[in-house]
Amino acid sequence: MKTKSIIRKELIEEFITQNKIKLKETASSKQFKELFILLSKDLKKSHDLLNEYIIFKSKKQHKELDTKQLVSELFKIRHFEWGDYQNDLNKLLVSRYVKVYKSYEELISKFDKEINPLVQAYVLNSWYNHWSSILIEHIFKSHKSVLPTVGQIKSVDFFINDIPFDLKVTYLPSEYIKEMRNEKGYPVELTYLKARAREAQIEYDNNAKPGDLYYEITEKLINKNDKFSRSVLQKLKDEKIEILNDAIKNPNLLARWLYENQSAPRFGSENRLFLVLVDTNDFTNSWKLKRDLDLLQPVIYKYLDKFKYSPSNTESLAIKYNFPKKSSTVYKSLADIIFVVK
Repeated sequence: MKTKSIIRKELIEEFITQNKIKLKETASSKQFKELFILLSKDLKKSHDLLNEYIIFKSKKQHKELDTKQLVSELFKIRHFEWGDYQNDLNKLLVSRYVKVYKSYEELISKFDKEINPLVQAYVLNSWYNHWSSILIEHIFKSHKSVLPTVGQIKSVDFFINDIPFDLKVTYLPSEYIKEMRNEKGYPVELTYLKARAREAQIEYDNNAKPGDLYYEITEKLINKNDKFSRSVLQKLKDEKIEILNDAIKNPNLLARWLYENQSAPRFGSENRLFLVLVDTNDFTNSWKLKRDLDLLQPVIYKYLDKFKYSPSNTESLAIKYNFPKKSSTVYKSLADIIFVVK
C-alpha cells in the first residue's frame, strides 16, 4: 500500500531519483510491479525509505494548505441542510422533474424557485464536507504516529502504526438514535412531541413533512418557554445523551451499525476510523464541529498518543457484521471510533 501511494508518475520519478533506484519499465503499472519486487528484497530498509519520502511529501503538502484562510471560508456556511434528496441529487432531479413534466415551459419555470436552490445547496454542502474533511485529515497526518498517503489509495487515508485506515467523519445518526430509543422502550420522538404539544395546547400542521413538523413543534416549545415546555425538550435531550454515552462505552456496537447501514452503492469493508462529532446543546448543529479545529485537534491527538495497536495486535479492533444487514454474508474489518463531544 505504501508503494501504491507513490505510484503517480511525478511521485515515483521523484522517489527513485532521490533514492538512486533505476527502473527498466516506463509504464506506471509495470513500474509499480518492478519497484515492489525491488523493495521486497529488504523490507526494513524499504519501509524506512518509503516512510521518509511520504513524510517529506506530506509536510510539503501541509505547508501549501492555508489552514487559517480555509477555516475562515468554511465559516461562511451558515446553514447545512441536504433536504429530502439525501445526498443523491441526480435521483431527486430525475424523479421529481425529468419524469414528471412533459411541458418544456413548465420544466423551465421550475429552475429559479426550485431546481437552482437545490443544486446550490448540494454544491455548497459538498464543498463544506470536502474541505473540512481535508482539514481534519491534516490534523491526523501531522501526528508523529500517522503515516499519510501522498497519492490516492482506494479506501486508505493514512496508516497508524502501519495499520491502514479509511477516515469517516460523521455524526450520531438519527436512525441509530431511533433504533436505540426503540430498544430502550422510548416512544418515537415525533410521536412524543405531538402528544406533549397537545397537552400544552400547541397547534401544529399535522399534514407537514415529519422533519418540518418536528421543527415546528420544538420551536413552539422553545418560544413558549414555560416549565412544561422546557421539561419536554430536556427529556428528549437527556435521552439522546444517554444513547450517546452508551455508544461511548460500547463503540463496537455503533461501528457495526455504521457498517451495516451503508448504502449499497457505497458499500466498503475496509478498515475504518470513525470520527463522530456531537454537539449536545443541539444535535442538529453537530456539522459545525467539522471546522472547529481548536476542539478537534486535542481530542484526535489524545487518541493517537494512546494508540496501542500494531498489525500483530488488532484483536480488540476487529468487528464482524452483515451486509446487507439481515443477510447471511459476514464481513470482518478493523474499526474504532473517536468521539468529539461539545
